[in-house]
Amino acid sequence: MGDRAQQLQTAATLLSQQLGNPVKESAIYETAAWGNENQPSFLNQVIQFETAISGSELLNIVLTTEQQMGRVRTQKWTERSIDIDILLAGSSIINEPDLQVPHPYLHQRRFTLVPLNEIAPDMMHPLLKKSINTLLLECTDDLEVKAW
Repeated sequence: MGDRAQQLQTAATLLSQQLGNPVKESAIYETAAWGNENQPSFLNQVIQFETAISGSELLNIVLTTEQQMGRVRTQKWTERSIDIDILLAGSSIINEPDLQVPHPYLHQRRFTLVPLNEIAPDMMHPLLKKSINTLLLECTDDLEVKAW
């Protein structure tokens, strides 16, 4: 919601303050809403950080960043000021009640696979044992994802 591009920039800045400079950043993509399609398009971007902190520490940083930006969790898959997902953590697998990495919907969503493929096409999904490029080619999600 609001100035979508500014929201992405603010989120990247706040995350960089906690995690250091990004290793790679994808372009920004405008994407149709997924899950609840009766809402405006979203802007999405994938940013890769290199960090040695734990998954729970990273989740805390992400949730704090969302709160700082006015995120209020009311209903799943609705309009929001910002939504930051942890897609992958290298080859690590995290299965905790409040954090699953790789993201459980990663391979089903073009809006995550397209920008991730831009910066890491050969990265392997640690559970599915397939590259991001292969997952994108196999993805059945037909919602539009276009460079913004």
